[in-house]
Amino acid sequence: MKQVKINITILIIVIIIFSGCGVKKEGIVLRLAHSLDPSHPVHKGMVYMAKRLEELSNGNVRMVIYPSEQLGSERECVELLQIGSLAMTKISASVLEGFVPEFRVFGVPYVFRNREHFFKVVQGEIGKELLRACSKYRLMGLTYYDAGSRSFYTKEKPILSPDDLKGLKVRTMESATAIKMVKALGGSPTPIAWGELYTALQQGVVDGAENNPPSFYFSRHYEVCKYYSLDEHTSTPDVLLISLVVWESLPDSVKEIIQQAADESFEYQKKLWAETTKKCIEEVQKAGVKVYHPDKEPFMKKVEPIYEEYKKSDPLIYDLILRIRAVK
Repeated sequence: MKQVKINITILIIVIIIFSGCGVKKEGIVLRLAHSLDPSHPVHKGMVYMAKRLEELSNGNVRMVIYPSEQLGSERECVELLQIGSLAMTKISASVLEGFVPEFRVFGVPYVFRNREHFFKVVQGEIGKELLRACSKYRLMGLTYYDAGSRSFYTKEKPILSPDDLKGLKVRTMESATAIKMVKALGGSPTPIAWGELYTALQQGVVDGAENNPPSFYFSRHYEVCKYYSLDEHTSTPDVLLISLVVWESLPDSVKEIIQQAADESFEYQKKLWAETTKKCIEEVQKAGVKVYHPDKEPFMKKVEPIYEEYKKSDPLIYDLILRIRAVK
């Protein structure tokens, strides 16, 4: 891919008075904070972006990454972006829906037919449209990162049908859509911060949770939960954001290489995610976790009322659902 050159004179002239993004003698430094462990494939995708950003800019634009909630939770990092105190963050689409309503569509269970359909949507016009919608909330969507499909993992028994969720307290993210989904399936949704979940599982605050295989493995939740049921109810991507305050302060030449590096990191991370998912399932099985592939049809039927509810009460999301389903 053709390397984009940066006008060094422009870099020196531009002065950005933010703690999240600074101009120094060596160029622009962008600070990115997120909640994941450094071993996570999404973190590695951002590390790849940082490498490409430095290469494309001849060392004049650097990205410094702070993982593991060093600078706050996902929600707190987004709030820092909105005031320009932090340049960039990675956030789950489920948490982002609390800021950008359109992202609620990713929490709708079984809206995607399969992984191929998912990628056609996020890499197509609908995906780009959703990223642009962030600008109304002082955020700029750069790209998505694959976070696979979310499934249930539990302490005492596997989830082989919706009936198995009855009476179980299931951890969810701070997402109205995720809460609605767990309720529809018969469980008792319990929002808990990611960093507090291991202890909550240990102490019986919740009976289980739902997430993708790499997150299940890297969080070590498999040490507590020995049943993993791959019902794959939602495909909720991670979203890479930059502060609109910071973005609008950057020269067009810098914006161009940031977007290019982000796009390249998406392709890199997508391949890494597929490899990591397979490995993580193998590793949790070695650790004594029983992995199940339940029939998805009963789960899909159980959540059908959610679609009717959106049709009546949320035309924005229902229209997105219809458009996503129309993608071939």
